[in-house]
Amino acid sequence: MQAHNEIKASARLALWTLAWAATVALAKFGPQLLWDPPQRVASWAAVAVNLAVGIGWIVAFTRFLRALDELQRKIMQDALAVTLGVGWILGFAYVVTDDASLVARDVDIAVLPALMGVVFVVAFVVGKIRYR
Repeated sequence: MQAHNEIKASARLALWTLAWAATVALAKFGPQLLWDPPQRVASWAAVAVNLAVGIGWIVAFTRFLRALDELQRKIMQDALAVTLGVGWILGFAYVVTDDASLVARDVDIAVLPALMGVVFVVAFVVGKIRYR
């Protein structure tokens, strides 16, 4: 029964992840591709939908964590803790260095979530190997 719940929660999380990614794309590219940028109402509506779907994703992720067995949950939580720490530390380090004019050029904000994704995958794999 545990495996069935985990598969079901994983599928729901995957669907919510795809929906969230689609709403990010809609909010980002909609003003250039689907409606004229001066149409602020459409842009705000796309952002509102993105936030609502993001809340749904958080709920789905929480349910996914609850569906995991204890060891899988431990590995996932350890990987999430490392990811949060790296994102927090590097994010604020960048803010401080940017405010002090120590960086030559601005970094695209998309670098931080991409870096956090890589850190999460590495931390998760390390956790899987560690608890074999």
